[in-house]
This record gives sequence, C-alpha cells and structure tokens, in this order.
Amino acid sequence: MGEDIKDMVVGTLAGINGGIATVYVGQPLDTIKVKMQAFPELYKSTWECVKITLAKDGIVKGLYAGTSPAVFANAAENAILFCALPPCQDLVRKICSKKDTEELSNLQHAFAGSLASVWSGLVMCPTELVKCRVQAMREMMDLGLTTIKPANSGSWSVTRAIFREEGLLGFTRGLGATLVRELPGYFCFFGSYELCRSFFAGQKGRKEDVGPVATAFSGGVAGAMLWIACYPFDLIKSRLQIGHTSPEPTHQMKIKSPVSYRASNVFAIMFRVIEQEGFFALYRGLGATLVRTIPATAGLFVAVEWTRKFCRWISD
Repeated sequence: MGEDIKDMVVGTLAGINGGIATVYVGQPLDTIKVKMQAFPELYKSTWECVKITLAKDGIVKGLYAGTSPAVFANAAENAILFCALPPCQDLVRKICSKKDTEELSNLQHAFAGSLASVWSGLVMCPTELVKCRVQAMREMMDLGLTTIKPANSGSWSVTRAIFREEGLLGFTRGLGATLVRELPGYFCFFGSYELCRSFFAGQKGRKEDVGPVATAFSGGVAGAMLWIACYPFDLIKSRLQIGHTSPEPTHQMKIKSPVSYRASNVFAIMFRVIEQEGFFALYRGLGATLVRTIPATAGLFVAVEWTRKFCRWISD
C-alpha cells in the first residue's frame, strides 16, 4: 500500500474512533448549546436550560436527544477530516516547497486543516441538520411553532420528512453557514493543536513522542480555540437549520413539519440577532460549549493519536 493511501486509511480510522469518543463525552452539553442558541426567550442561563430539560425530558430523551445522528455525524466528519488532512498537508508542502510534511510550520498546518474542513463540512451539514431539529423539537412544540406529534420527532422521522418535502437539496440547509464556520474554526483548531504540541515536543524531542496527557491538553486548547473563533456562525447555523431565526413574532412561522420554514441569509440573520438581542447574543451558550468541548476534543486527539500509532505499528 502506498504511503499516501496508508496515511489516508489511518486518518480515516483515527477520525472514526475520535468522533465516537467526542459524542459520548460531550453530547449532553451539545444539546444544551443548541437549545440556548435557538431559544433565548425560553432559557436565560445554562443551568436553567439543564434543569428544565431534565425535568421535562430526562437524561436519555432530553440531554442525549439526537445522539444517533450525532454519532454518525462526528464519526463521518472526523473520518473525512483526518482522511483529507494528509493530502491537504501534502498540497501545502508542495506550495511552500518543503521536502516533507514534518517540515511544515504550525501556521502551514493550520492552513492544511482549514482546507481539509471543507470536505468534512459537506458531510456535517445534513447530519447536523437532523440532530439540531431533533434536539429542538420540544421547544418548537412548546412555542406552538410546529404541529408535529412527539411520536414523529425522532431522527428517522425527521430525516424522512426532510427528504419527502425538499428532496436531497433539503439536506443542504445551512451549508453556507457550516462552511463559514468550519474554515476559520479549523484553522484555529489545528494551528493551536500543533502549537501546543510543539511546546511539549521541545522537551521531548519530537511531536510523535508527546505523551497522552500533553496530547489531551493540546486537544482541549484546540477545541476551545475552534469555538471561540467560529461560535457566532455556529449559532446562526443552528437557528437557520431549526427554522427559529429570531424570538420576535414577525420572524416566526408555525410549521407543519420539521422542514417547512422560511430560509434566510446567514449575514441577514446575524445582523438581526445583533439588532434585536445585542452583540453578545451571538455567544449565547458558549460557556456550555467550552465545558463540553475541552474534554471532548482532548478525548478526540488522544483517540486519534493512539489509533495512528497502533495502525502504524501493525503495518510495519
């Protein structure tokens, strides 16, 4: 097997393991994040959102709502992300006239990661669309914005409804916001990860020799930097995909299915949020996101690096 193909296969397996680990560590707070982003009129704080969700829906149907599409989404996203990363690194290497990808600077690794995120974003959009709809279904019912029955609000029912009413193109809802989120987000993600690993490698000699604790720390920092950089666009994406773009009645529509709502431009929604709710409304739910993402991305990179080492060990 050629080295390029082997790197892509190893990256795919590493991404799958890392993506699954990320979901089971962080899914409850991801649910809280989506609810906080989309329904500012219902939840004034993260703790209030947690209490109400647990009281009304419990742990499994409340905090772990949307887990099935989330597992698929994160496994697929990270599989494609870490599969696309080696060829993107190689492309950056050629552009920068480097002999080997190990010679890439932290900034060049950041550009390669940003480029790889385009491919993972194409997969992430439809799966996040379903996940967000399932997570927000009870709030849409409480606000009278949907007539869907609870029995028809599961992942499979939502997926079928999207396909039935809008066809395959319906699954691209929020794609623009997803890509606008991914490009700067993953630039900061991989840039900060490589920067932290370089710091620890200064004492170890090589990045590959960095231990799991340092890897986990680097991954946690990377996750925090990703969300700080791109969180406003994630909020817009969530509102756009759910169809609840504003707490103002003039921008709400009662929907008969999980998909029949008025779409809007990403930046139009952003300016509307700033005008009606203030600039810092773009960061609603960021606290819950950071609490979730630091251990989740720490687990992601530990799983990714362990899988890489294991695959290379059995292939040598």
